[in-house]
Amino acid sequence: MLSILVDAHEGRDVATADVAGAFLKADMDDFVLLRFEGQEVDILCELNPSHKDHVIIENGKKALYVQLLKALYGCVRSSLLWYILFSGTLKEHGFDLNPYDPCIANKMIKGKQCTIAWYVDDTKISHIDPAVVTSIIKLLENSFDKMTITRGRNHIFLGLDITFTDQGTAEINMRKYLQDAIVNSEFGIMKTVTTPAKPNLFVANESSPKLSPRNADRFHSTVATLLYASMRARMDILLPVIYLCTRVSKCTVEDQDKLRRVLEYLNGTLDLVYTLGTDSLNNIVLRTWVDASFAVHPDMRSHTGAVSSLGTGGIMCRSSKQKLNSKSSTESEIIGASDYLPNAVWIKNFLEAQGYVVSTNILEQDNESAIKIEKNGRASASNRSRHIDIRYFFTKDQLRRENIKVRHCPTTVMLADFFTKPLQGNLFRKFRDVILGYKHVDSLSATKPSGPEERVGKDRSVERPSAVGKSTSMKESWASVVAHGHLEQ
Repeated sequence: MLSILVDAHEGRDVATADVAGAFLKADMDDFVLLRFEGQEVDILCELNPSHKDHVIIENGKKALYVQLLKALYGCVRSSLLWYILFSGTLKEHGFDLNPYDPCIANKMIKGKQCTIAWYVDDTKISHIDPAVVTSIIKLLENSFDKMTITRGRNHIFLGLDITFTDQGTAEINMRKYLQDAIVNSEFGIMKTVTTPAKPNLFVANESSPKLSPRNADRFHSTVATLLYASMRARMDILLPVIYLCTRVSKCTVEDQDKLRRVLEYLNGTLDLVYTLGTDSLNNIVLRTWVDASFAVHPDMRSHTGAVSSLGTGGIMCRSSKQKLNSKSSTESEIIGASDYLPNAVWIKNFLEAQGYVVSTNILEQDNESAIKIEKNGRASASNRSRHIDIRYFFTKDQLRRENIKVRHCPTTVMLADFFTKPLQGNLFRKFRDVILGYKHVDSLSATKPSGPEERVGKDRSVERPSAVGKSTSMKESWASVVAHGHLEQ
């Protein structure tokens, strides 16, 4: 995604290419035997009659053992052998691999950077000069035979439908991929809904009937399909999909209904696109939002949400259940920051290895206590257990070493909140528009603060009459509301 962003901002000429039979280009470096039997033996002997001398009978069937000379699809080492061959070929022609992503290679040609990004046998080549891209294609075809090439502004790459615009951005949609997912789910989805999850997403009814083996397999397959889309171009479904991933081994009818809700949401939003862009590659401002919902899971663990952006669209988004219990919202925020911070550091290091300097690196959080602990370490911390000590000292060290500025972000514009709980209504749409790139991240700061929001699953904001007859908004637990008689029928 970062390489696509760079291609779009610099207006590079882009080509995508597919190497046919890629693994078979590499030589097998191990002793591997392959056994053919039955009709396959007859076909091989017809192609090469000399094989007849080696045919044997095993269990009443013809059998033929052969030694593999090429890296065959399905062998454990085949993908590694292809990678070694392809990356080695690029190195021979003067390309250098990015140390933070070994499937990105760069070379300066005519004073400008040429970048090759690849995933197995799918390759993306970009340079500001179309003639250079053409020469690289010929270079690769000389080594790996004729390739299937796509040139221009529209590309289908790894299931992504990519369009490079005149505004220096890239628009990505997965309409066909998601349509197939809806059909293959066999749910017969017809209706649409406005959000992918209800507020009770994290509530699991263990008395709900288990799915049959067939339905469980279909559930698992559909969730896995949606996981790919949610990590690529449809981050608006990331939260419910991540939760459903935790249910694939114990899925119930209730979980199936939650999956159906996601598909109904997608059915009504197939035309949404993900737009990537940056304000500048000379003066990069990297902003990262990290938030956590405290003790929202049945086992009282918290949920982390995070997103990083260079201006337009969330370049990297994360939503995950925390792996350890915390004793306060402050601790859960520290755990979330320490879990996601390496991703923000990686983005900075990757871009700098590509030759682009991140001048400003900001971490946004909405918990003042967590910010103080992350900045000051022991000086702002009370007696805590060892695992929290490790995390806030790690965070403090990374902030200092990577020159990351931590600043307070008001709760009402905390973008990462989108990935910590199933938001509804205007707040869901506001954050979705920023994450998918319909609005610039600066539009958040233009939002007028609203009243306090729900931060913990069991709390809510209520209007309590003040002593002078005016209403004052404050946060209290359900138990407190009921105890004081402020819960209206």
